[in-house]
Amino acid sequence: MASTWKLSEKIAKDTQALVVSGFGRLEYGVALFLQLPAGAGGKWLNALLDKYPATAADQLGGNGNPLPFAMSLSLTASGLTAMGLSKTEMASFSAPFREGMMQTDRLRRLGDRRKGQWLDTVIDGGPKWSGNTEQLDLVSAVRAKSDTEELPVVTEMTVHAMVLLYADSEVEIAEYVGDIAKLLKKHKVAIVHQLPLALGKDDEKGFSREHFGFADGISQPLPFDEEEAVVGRGGEYITTGDPVNGVRLGEILMGYENGHQEIAPGPIAEDKEGSPLPELERARGRRDLGKNGSYVVVRQLSQNVAAFWNGMDKAADAIRTQDPSATHANEEWVAEKVVGRGIDGKALRRDGYLDNDINGSVRNDFLYFDDDRHGEGCPLGSHVRRANPRDSLAPGKTMKQTLLDAANNHRILRRGRKYGPDPKDKRKDDGKERGLLFVCLNTDIARQFEFTQQTWLLNSDFATLFEETDPLVGPDGEMTIPAKPLRRRAKVETFVKMVGGEYFFLPSIPGLAYLASL
Repeated sequence: MASTWKLSEKIAKDTQALVVSGFGRLEYGVALFLQLPAGAGGKWLNALLDKYPATAADQLGGNGNPLPFAMSLSLTASGLTAMGLSKTEMASFSAPFREGMMQTDRLRRLGDRRKGQWLDTVIDGGPKWSGNTEQLDLVSAVRAKSDTEELPVVTEMTVHAMVLLYADSEVEIAEYVGDIAKLLKKHKVAIVHQLPLALGKDDEKGFSREHFGFADGISQPLPFDEEEAVVGRGGEYITTGDPVNGVRLGEILMGYENGHQEIAPGPIAEDKEGSPLPELERARGRRDLGKNGSYVVVRQLSQNVAAFWNGMDKAADAIRTQDPSATHANEEWVAEKVVGRGIDGKALRRDGYLDNDINGSVRNDFLYFDDDRHGEGCPLGSHVRRANPRDSLAPGKTMKQTLLDAANNHRILRRGRKYGPDPKDKRKDDGKERGLLFVCLNTDIARQFEFTQQTWLLNSDFATLFEETDPLVGPDGEMTIPAKPLRRRAKVETFVKMVGGEYFFLPSIPGLAYLASL
C-alpha cells in the first residue's frame, strides 16, 4: 500500500527512511544481523554509512533522485555497549530495551516462556538468536533475588546490530551484501545471521501477500503532529488526527507529543570533546540522542503453511459435520475468520465484505461497534480484531470514541517482510524455512508492542471470550466464530513459531553520526 504521509523536509533529513516507508518500490531485501567485537567503537559504522546513507531524503527522492537501494541500521542494547556507550548513557534508554526481549519477565508476558520452559509458540530448543543483553539496567539491579529465579537466557547467536537492505533484484542484493561483508570484515564485524526478504507483490491486486496467502500491510496508523511535522498526500500538513487511524507522531518518533500529550522520551548522550555533539539537540543539560529515532521490535516468526491449511480443512469439515446446512464453511471461510480479514484484505462484515474505496484500494477506515459489535462478521477473537480492536471494546455507545482513542494509543508501525520461498503446494510440507520477519516501530515498547501482545493477542479472556488466545499466532486451542442461531467452534493449532527476536534502537541521522564517532 502506498504511504499517505511523509515527514516535513526539515525532519526527513535527520530521520532514517524506515520510519516513513516500507520501500514498496524495491521488491527484494535482506536482513543482516551483525555481531561486534568488544570495544568496537564506531569506525565500522562510519565506513558503512559512507557508502550506504540511511536518510529519508536520499532514499525516497527528496532531492529528486531516489537511491537504487534503501538501508536502515538499528542496534541492540548489547551492541551499543560494545560500541562504547557509557553506563550513564545506557541508563537513559527505556527499561524494556535495556533488559532485552529475552529477559525472564518479558518472555512471560510475550507468551514465549514460562517456569523455565519454552512454550509451543517457540521453535524446538528455544530461539536461535537475540541480543544476549546482560541485565545492566537499574530495575534488574534492585529486583529481589530468590532461589527460584530463572537463569538468564543465552541464545546460540548474539546480535548487536541489524541492517535492513532493499533493492530491485536479487542480483543487486547479492552484490550489496558481498560489498558490505567485505567492508565489515575489515573492522572485525561478523554477519552471524542472514535472511532474504521479499514483498510478495500481487501486481494484479496491488498489495503484498504473506505466506499463508493473505494480503499484508493493509492496516497502519496515520501519524499527525500539531507542530506541522507530518505532511499528507496532498501536500498539506496533518495537524489533526484521522478519525479512525490517527495517532500522534510521538507514538512512532521520539521527541514529539504522544497520545498522552507528553513528549516521547529518548536516550541522552554525554558531552565528549571531539564528537559531533552539536548536531544533537540539547535536552535536560545533555544532548538528545533519541530525537527523531525510535525503538524497533524484531521477531523472526516461522510459518507452517501446510499445517495452517490442513488445519483449516479439518476445522471446516468439523463444522459441516456438526451442521450439514453450513455449506459455506469451507477452509477459506474458516481461514478468513481466523485472520479477521478476507484473503484479499477486505474487512469482514455480517453480509460479506466491506467494499473497496472508489479508487479500488482496500478500505481501512472502518469501525466495529455499530456494524459488527458481536463479531458475526469479524470474530471477536480473530487475529486482526485482537491486534487492533478499534472501538469494539466499548461497553456502550457513549464510550465508543474513548475506547477507540485508547486503542490507538497502543498502535505500532509495521515494517516487516516475509522470508523464504513461497510454497508450491500450500498443503504439503516441503521442509523449507519460511516465515515473517516481524518489524515494528514504537517509542514505548511496554505500552505499545508488549501491551498488544499480552493484553490483546494472548489474553484468554479478551472481549468476553473464555480460555481462547489469538488463533493465528497463539498456542493450540479453540476459537469461537459467532453465528445465529448457534456459534461455531473451530480447533486451531500452533501455526507460527518464534525463531529469534530482540529490541533495537533506530537512531536518527545525527544519532548515527554520534555513534560513528565513538
